[in-house]
Amino acid sequence: MSQKILFFAFLLTLHLNAQQTNKVFLITLDGYRWQELFSGADSLLIANIDYVDNPEALQREFWRPSATERRAVLNPFIWNKVAKTGQIHGNRTRGSKVNLTNYMWFSYPGYNEILTGRADDQRISSNAKQPNPNITVLEQFAQERGIAKKVAAFGSWDVFDFIVNEQRSEVYTNSGFDLSTDYPLSVNEQLLNELQPQIPSPWGSVRLDGFTHQYAKAYLRKHHPDLIFISYGETDDFAHDGDYAAYLKSAHNTDKLIEDLWNFVQNDLYYKDQTTFIITTDHGRGTVPLETWRDHGNSINGADQTWLILFGNEVAPLGEVIKSEQLFTNQVAPTLRQLLGLTQVIDDGYGSPLKLSFK
Repeated sequence: MSQKILFFAFLLTLHLNAQQTNKVFLITLDGYRWQELFSGADSLLIANIDYVDNPEALQREFWRPSATERRAVLNPFIWNKVAKTGQIHGNRTRGSKVNLTNYMWFSYPGYNEILTGRADDQRISSNAKQPNPNITVLEQFAQERGIAKKVAAFGSWDVFDFIVNEQRSEVYTNSGFDLSTDYPLSVNEQLLNELQPQIPSPWGSVRLDGFTHQYAKAYLRKHHPDLIFISYGETDDFAHDGDYAAYLKSAHNTDKLIEDLWNFVQNDLYYKDQTTFIITTDHGRGTVPLETWRDHGNSINGADQTWLILFGNEVAPLGEVIKSEQLFTNQVAPTLRQLLGLTQVIDDGYGSPLKLSFK
């Protein structure tokens, strides 16, 4: 048999394998407010010298007369591409609401809710590095499919090893300042392992998102997981720092990273036309008083307000949802279970799959 025939037989096999299951990319932007997602740069913050060193330069980059123009210049992929082919929930000014069901309103409880489909305020009430007692949808996938390499998690925050409970779940997790241990290492992974210790992060527990993104892409190329979780963290930490310029620029850059993942998917035979993207956040932030934009937690009004983006395979192109609706973060994991053909968990506190999301 000629090499050309063998090659096309390989492609056919890969294509048939790709048809056997949906693939899901679950992505989070830590602490990214719905206000910027739907209205772009905040007029009260972009010119505020307490939070912006050079207001004029930042306004040239991100300020436009209308909210629709501002959000498109801040997150162009989301508003120029995704809004036409997918759906975007959470613009509270248009009646669409997405909320947490946990009452902590900070990261570990938020990620537990996203990844399990239920809040657990009794056992998860801090960001301490404690192994998650709950089984995430990532661990469930590994258990039911029995293919360890087909699920993975990558996060900029170093607590994800514990949220995913990597030791118990055996889900490959690369977070914080972890180097790749996915041996044998590719050339890219070797370079990333060399660079990460050489390029300091502004924070002690969160690495720069570029490393998270590139480690995830290296894994995608090597293993083609059917379920991958990628959590970008810079938006939250720049907000805590009170650096609104960096917060906006990070949100803008993350939009490019998501576009890069989508382009990768569309040019990969295993993923093309078989992949659903679900993007959300672990919590909101404050708005009034103004300085509470930096913070979250249950003492901050509005920190339970989130948002949800879906596009790709199975997703109906509703665009920006402008009707009255109430969705919850605990619906994300059940939706993943539905997409991936996993067993649904029917119990008090668990959300239901999103009914409005699919064709």
